[in-house]
Amino acid sequence: MAGMSRARVARRIAAGAAYGGGGIGLVGAAAVGVLLAEVQMAKRVVGNGHTPHAPRGEGLYGYGYAGQDGPPLRLTMLGDSTAAGQGVHRARQTPGALIASGLAAVAERPVELRNVALPGAQSDDLDRQVALTLADTSRVPDICVIMIGANDVTHRMPPTRSVRHLSSAVRRLRTAGAEVVVGTCPDLGTVEQVQQPLRWLARRASRQLAAAQTIGTVEQGGRTVSLGDLLGPEFAANPRELFGPDNYHPSAEGYATAAMALLPTVCAALSLWPAEEERPDASRREGFLPVARAAAEAASEPGTEVTAAMPTGPRGPWALLKRRRRRRVPATDPTPAPSA
Repeated sequence: MAGMSRARVARRIAAGAAYGGGGIGLVGAAAVGVLLAEVQMAKRVVGNGHTPHAPRGEGLYGYGYAGQDGPPLRLTMLGDSTAAGQGVHRARQTPGALIASGLAAVAERPVELRNVALPGAQSDDLDRQVALTLADTSRVPDICVIMIGANDVTHRMPPTRSVRHLSSAVRRLRTAGAEVVVGTCPDLGTVEQVQQPLRWLARRASRQLAAAQTIGTVEQGGRTVSLGDLLGPEFAANPRELFGPDNYHPSAEGYATAAMALLPTVCAALSLWPAEEERPDASRREGFLPVARAAAEAASEPGTEVTAAMPTGPRGPWALLKRRRRRRVPATDPTPAPSA
C-alpha cells in the first residue's frame, strides 16, 4: 500500500510539473520550515571551517587509452554540491572523477570530464548549467550525469517546479544528442543532526521528490538511479566513514559508493554494459512496470535504475526497473591529465 501511495503522489507531482500546476506540498509547509531550520543549523554547527569549494576534477581520464577507438568520450556533471564533490579534499575523490575513471576503464577510451555543478544549487539552476553545457555545439557531451534535489527540499521549492526544471534540462540535453543519467534526491533523513520526527519527514519528502524526478526524467528519455537509500542505510550504519568532515556531505568513501551505483547505468546508456545484463532478471525482481510504480519502488531501494520502456500501456507509460549489481571495474589513472 505504501508503494502505491508513493506512486500516486509522484504521479500528481509529475503531472503538475508537466501541465504547469501549482505547488503540491510534499509535507506540511510548517514542518518543512522547521526541517529547513534544523538542516541549516546542522550545516553551521558541523561545518568545522572547511572550505565550501569543491576540488576541480576536470580534465582527461584514462589518457593511457588515447588514440584507441576514436576520440575521448565526453562526460559532464551537473547539479548541486554532491555533483561537484564538495566535502572531499582531492579531485580524484569527487564523483565526476570516479565515474570518468571507471567509464574509461570499461570503454577502454579516454574520458574528458567537465563539471558545471554548483554547490547550493536548486533545480532552477539547471537552466543555466544546461546552457553552459550546450554552449559549444561542436562539443556536445556523450553523457551527462545530474545529481540534484536536496536543496529543493530544504529550501521548500514546490516539487512541481523542481520536477519541471529537471524535466526541461533532460529534454534539452537529450534533444542535443546527449544521454542523461539522473541521481535522484538523496535521503535528508540521514543528516545526523536532524532528529525525529523531522528525520521521518525529511525521508518522506526526499523519497517523494525522488519518485517524481524519476517520472519526469524517464518521460524525457533519461535514466535514473536512486541515491536515497544508498545515502541512507549505508550512511546511517557508517556515518563516520561515509559522511565527510562536516557530517553533511559525503566522504570520499561515500562518493565512491554513489559513483559505483551510477557507473553501470552510465555505461548501459552508452551501450557499454554486458548485453546479458540488459535483460530483466526475475530473480532480482526486475521487470516492466508502470512508470509511477517503478519510480516509487526505486525511491526506496539503493542503486535501482529506471529507464523508459514501452510508451503506452493500460496504466500509461511503462518503464524497466533494474537492480544492477555493483561491480568493481579495473582502475585507471585517477588523476586527470592537465586540461589543454
